[in-house]
Amino acid sequence: MFLAPYLVLTALFFVYPFLNSIWLAFHQTNGPGSAVFVGLSNFRFVLGDPDFYTAVKNTTIYAITSVLIQLPLSLGLAMLLNSGKSRVRNVFRLILFSPHLVGSIFVGILFSVIFTPRYGLFNRGLQSLIGWGLEERWLSNPGLVMPALLVVSMWMYVGFNMIYFLAALQNVDQTLEEAARVDGANRWQLFRHVTLPQIKPVAIFVVVMSTIGSYQLFELPYALLGGFGPNNAGLTIVGYLYSTAFETGDLGTGAAIGWLLALIIFTVSTIQLKLARVE
Repeated sequence: MFLAPYLVLTALFFVYPFLNSIWLAFHQTNGPGSAVFVGLSNFRFVLGDPDFYTAVKNTTIYAITSVLIQLPLSLGLAMLLNSGKSRVRNVFRLILFSPHLVGSIFVGILFSVIFTPRYGLFNRGLQSLIGWGLEERWLSNPGLVMPALLVVSMWMYVGFNMIYFLAALQNVDQTLEEAARVDGANRWQLFRHVTLPQIKPVAIFVVVMSTIGSYQLFELPYALLGGFGPNNAGLTIVGYLYSTAFETGDLGTGAAIGWLLALIIFTVSTIQLKLARVE
């Protein structure tokens, strides 16, 4: 009886949608009221659509760049906070984490104003720091859409991932660090041979979850760009799914895109975990 609410909710919001998405992927739909079995035609259509490969390219670039830039910044901030006093650490931890408490839609709208040409806060900041700023709109230039999106995502997620690394660093065995210092280890050797092996499980978790989150990106670029940007420069896989399933009403093809996305995430995550075990 106590388990019944959980089982009912799981069946209603997970099991049924899961099974229905499999059924939909093999049907062509014109809205929710009609469906015609088409076999693998939905998958063939998606794999032959240039917009799908544009979405995969954009999402993959974002995922790789996020992991290579965001996570080292998160780890660096965590190490700085871990070496400070507890009161100062708690204050800066809250400050750095707080951007993640704001919803993606609000952040996207906020930064769409910040990136306004000439009088936007970002260009004004560039002018103050280095004496110049871009006169054109960041979000109207296909070559600047991805850098703008990465800037926004770093502001939002660096502090979030920092919390994981900070928790891991606080659990590092101090006796091992002291023994390494006695043996003459420098800071890099201390980090490489003592700290990093002890935080490796958390680091693997953060890398995998950040990659999965990157491939599921949708709300932030959609709100920031008011769509998918010029020449689909901000089109992601989930954005392509949304456009296909809900703007054109083809839920079957949308379901096929969802399963292709699941396959991509599964493949990338499996490779990451295998590489982590090898290292």
